[in-house]
Amino acid sequence: MTSSSLHHGYPSQANSGAITHGHEHEHDHGPAKGITRWLFTTNHKDIGTLYLWFSLIMFLLGGALIMLVRAELFKPGLQLMDPNFFNQLTTMHGLIMVFGAVMPAFVGLANWMIPLMIGAPDMALPRMNNWSFWILPFAFTILLSTLVLPGSAPNFGWTFYAPLSTTYGPKSTDFFIFSVHLMGMSSILGSINIIATILNLRAPGMTMMKMPIFVWTWLITAFLLIGVMPVLAGGVTMVLMDRHFGTTFFNAAGGGDPVLFQHIFWFFGHPEVYIMILPSFGIMSEIIPTFSRKKLFGYSSMVYATASIGILSFLVWAHHMFTTGMPVWGELFFMFATMLIAVPTGVKVFNWVATMFRGALSFEAPMLFAVAFLIMFTMGGFSGLMLSIVPADFQYHDTYFVVAHFHYVLVPGAIFGIIAAVYYWLPKWTGHMYSETLSKFHFWLSAIFLNVTFFPMHFLGLAGMPRRIPDYALQFADFNRIVSIGAFVFGASQFLFVYIVIKTIRGGKKATARVWEGSHGLEWTLPSPPPYHSFTTPPRID
Repeated sequence: MTSSSLHHGYPSQANSGAITHGHEHEHDHGPAKGITRWLFTTNHKDIGTLYLWFSLIMFLLGGALIMLVRAELFKPGLQLMDPNFFNQLTTMHGLIMVFGAVMPAFVGLANWMIPLMIGAPDMALPRMNNWSFWILPFAFTILLSTLVLPGSAPNFGWTFYAPLSTTYGPKSTDFFIFSVHLMGMSSILGSINIIATILNLRAPGMTMMKMPIFVWTWLITAFLLIGVMPVLAGGVTMVLMDRHFGTTFFNAAGGGDPVLFQHIFWFFGHPEVYIMILPSFGIMSEIIPTFSRKKLFGYSSMVYATASIGILSFLVWAHHMFTTGMPVWGELFFMFATMLIAVPTGVKVFNWVATMFRGALSFEAPMLFAVAFLIMFTMGGFSGLMLSIVPADFQYHDTYFVVAHFHYVLVPGAIFGIIAAVYYWLPKWTGHMYSETLSKFHFWLSAIFLNVTFFPMHFLGLAGMPRRIPDYALQFADFNRIVSIGAFVFGASQFLFVYIVIKTIRGGKKATARVWEGSHGLEWTLPSPPPYHSFTTPPRID
């Protein structure tokens, strides 16, 4: 079988005939039967599937918690819960969505697709791969148990600022610290595996500058994870020490400094934001050329822009801290560094638009989500530039404007990227096509009600409504009602997505190997679904 139009910096049509395959799978031994298949599997496809299902469950759970929050905020006054429980819900929503929904979903996509995209038989370290997944359910069981154990669940926001998490943190903070250590361990193991796979198992002839952009974005993301997860581990360990061992890292009375906590947290936290968005950039760089039926515009500039974003993400952490009283030279440095990060991001947006320009576009579900990503992520970027300006940030800080910005980057950026990827690769994974009508209905519900939910938050923030409060002044009531209605419909529409995925797994029209007319890359040369062991003999790329 030969590849069709391998784009991107992959071989072109002219020499794609030189790719040979070894997926003779008549003698494959398939998966084990029953539960043992999932418990002990070292197959990258199985582990990718486990990550994706885990992430979907966490996404629905995190969404359910925030529905309670929006129900409370539907009108002024305290309706359903006391402020402490409200804080627990906002904290757990943030932690579950960041560490439980978005990151595992991207790791699941990496597990499924990277070996297929680079012509590898599996991940480089398959047993460690199994372990890095199975750590996660234990970590989240520990975290979620705090909601039902005596006392309060974590109630200090997903950023767990000291002294809220040290002096005033509930007993469950120790459970939270342990679960964060486990999540970090899982991330580091997964990242080592991804780096080892990409650097060592590429098919003969696939140089670094012939790799799909999705593989590039994950390589850079994996280095970011290895760089910042130990910082988070250090931060939570210092919180534990302050709580139980008499240290005063974050206590001014003992010579420490609570602002030090913010520096440590955001030195992890800002690259973390890019960890949650770079794989999406890779997904867009696969989907947009496919449905534009064109080669990706500016492949090498995309690679360098991704690397630049990765490097710059380590230089902007204190833009979260403009109101802490840092010296003016510090504020100026972080302001300009933050503005600078818009340049490589702008390069990527320009390249995606240039790829679509004069292409033979068609708008199947993955492309619809990709275009929505492009428009709304750019809007989130613009509000980020507004927040980067120090005097303006003094006004926006800790208001709903920040909530709006954050969610315009993460929901259309990370969540839409993941949904687009699932729609793009689901026929390849299952061998079945899904209902185009239902998937488009899901898209329009999501895209419209995402904006109904988050756009009014900009106005609430500019009018001065603080975030993380269960009650608010009367003048914010109308916008909050609109936001809550938008959130309820947006949340409910994700069950349609779950229905589409399950229906597709169970059957449907047979998918061809190539699935999409404009698709390119090694994964589309395999049958749909791919054999349990693919590329047992590496393909050659000349």
